[in-house]
Amino acid sequence: MARKATIIGGGVIGGGWAARFLLSGWDVSVYDPDPEAPRKIGEVLANARAALPALADVPMPPEGRLTFANNLKDAVEDSEYIQESVSERIELKHRVYAEIQAHAPDALLGSSTSGYKPSQLQEKSTNPEVLFVAHPFNPVYLLPLVEVVPSPKNDLQRIEEAKEILREIGMYPLHVRKEIDAHIADRFLEAVWREALWLVKDGVATTEEIDEAIRMGFGLRWGQMGLFDTYRVAGGEAGMKHFMAQFGPCLSWPWTKLMDVPEFNDELVDLIAGQSDAQSGHMTIREMERIRDQNLIGFLRVLKERNWGAGKVLLDHDARRAAEAPAAKLPALDAPLLLSHMQVLPGWIDYNGHMTESRYLFASSEVTNAFLGLIGAGLDYVAAGRSYYTAESHIMHLGEARLGDALTGSVQVLGADEKRLHLFMRIERDGAPVATIEQMLLHVDTVNGGTCPVAPEVLAKLQPIVTAHAALPQPKDTGRYVGQRKSR
Repeated sequence: MARKATIIGGGVIGGGWAARFLLSGWDVSVYDPDPEAPRKIGEVLANARAALPALADVPMPPEGRLTFANNLKDAVEDSEYIQESVSERIELKHRVYAEIQAHAPDALLGSSTSGYKPSQLQEKSTNPEVLFVAHPFNPVYLLPLVEVVPSPKNDLQRIEEAKEILREIGMYPLHVRKEIDAHIADRFLEAVWREALWLVKDGVATTEEIDEAIRMGFGLRWGQMGLFDTYRVAGGEAGMKHFMAQFGPCLSWPWTKLMDVPEFNDELVDLIAGQSDAQSGHMTIREMERIRDQNLIGFLRVLKERNWGAGKVLLDHDARRAAEAPAAKLPALDAPLLLSHMQVLPGWIDYNGHMTESRYLFASSEVTNAFLGLIGAGLDYVAAGRSYYTAESHIMHLGEARLGDALTGSVQVLGADEKRLHLFMRIERDGAPVATIEQMLLHVDTVNGGTCPVAPEVLAKLQPIVTAHAALPQPKDTGRYVGQRKSR
């Protein structure tokens, strides 16, 4: 039975939470009195379905079930985790918590608040031990950071439970050790935001020029190295001490207006909004979200390749899911063996947006490798100096696969002896064929470079499959040659 999470508030952040839990295999109940909530969450979920799977290198779990509750009582029933994302009004939050805890007093209850401290949220709570801040960053379904902020009233064991749940759905829970207004990240962003408002108000820069300064320069450094490591590198071989000695004196210079706030009036709002409209008003918000998501996927996958920063979180999450996968065992032999579950990743796509030719063969190699592992001819066997080498392949392209598509790979053994292995593989999407690959493999002594008989223990595992598959119908496309007309 799937675990259940409840999302209270179906806006941008609530929708992102719903998508993150759903795509991680949780059932999700949403409560939001806004009649537009199902449409809004549906649009966020569509973006998430196109984006989050592109970060994974292991199969995503089956998607959970999404429901919309008519009241809070139904929404929180049987929930293991509840996330509140309502408007930033403390009296509203207190009313919501009172009703939640009247029906689910012991459920973990996180708040997406960007400003309130947990002690403020807990003021009227009947069970403050389970109520804490879990502040994410948009888009919640892609960015891993969530600031977890407890107060002295929290049960730290329950906070650890919450952090483990957040890790399970691929997030990075940053435990904020001391409650403070606006937590860590938003306090930092607030300082940058204030300075940006002054630069626009004083006519020094436009909104577009400020954004260009960030995305063409220090934003790229921050995205993969943060602030302090960036400045450590700036200190050269002498490191952070040299940097502090060199640039410390400038802290006393009147460079910023950090402690001063421009008057927030209609003139400032119109100035900022007008420049922002001129900068990117030609795109819809949904178009901008999709551009943002694809850019983030590219950045995050580069970091993942280097096991660095947010990419390390993705790698750890893949490893966790792989470890939780059922142990491989010999499937029933009365049908082709379903051995591989794959996902079409960004690097698999060509300029047409389809899976490129080389990846069809890669998909078949995943099936072959799974089969060889099943019969005992995996990596340990190769390390001992013996292996199967592909001698011939024939591939038929039967369908298109796009980014994020889930593929399965099955194999039927057409024949085998001590030195040869004849396989027929099917790559499918939702039960429809994407490709078939027929292969002949030779068993090789990798030390001496020639064919040799397969090890008896491998042949013992292989032979029952050969015998069983001999009774299966022969695939109609076996033995084809290039250019041969398709059978009808």
